[in-house]
Amino acid sequence: MTPPARSCAGGSAPSSTPAADTDVFLVAVDAAGEAVACGALRRLSADSAEIKRMYVVPRLRGSGVAVDVLRALESAAAKRDWRTLRLETGTEQPDAQRFYRREGYREIPLFGSYVGSSLSVCFERSI
Repeated sequence: MTPPARSCAGGSAPSSTPAADTDVFLVAVDAAGEAVACGALRRLSADSAEIKRMYVVPRLRGSGVAVDVLRALESAAAKRDWRTLRLETGTEQPDAQRFYRREGYREIPLFGSYVGSSLSVCFERSI
C-alpha cells in the first residue's frame, strides 16, 4: 500500500465542478497521485462556513489523512476570516461523530436545512 500524502491541494471550486455550491474543495492524494480523501467548505456568513463532503477511502480510515484534510480546511477557513465552522453528519455515523468530537467540535442544535431532520447531528468549532 502506498502511504497517504501528508498534505492537501486545492482551491476555489469552479462552477463547472459537481461541488459548485462550495467555496473551497480540497483533495488529498497518495504518493501515486490517487485521490484518497476530500473535504469542502461552503460559506454561511461573513465569519462562518460549513464543512461539507468529508470523505476518506475505507482503506485509509484511521491513518490520519482525515485529520490532515480537516486541518487544511480549518486553515483555508482562517485565511478567509471564517472563525466558526459548522458541519452535519448522520445519526447513524458514530465514527464520524467521535472523530469530530475528538478534534474539538461540539454538538450544536440543528442548523439551516438540517433543522427538523431526525437523521442529522450538527457540530461546531471556533477556530
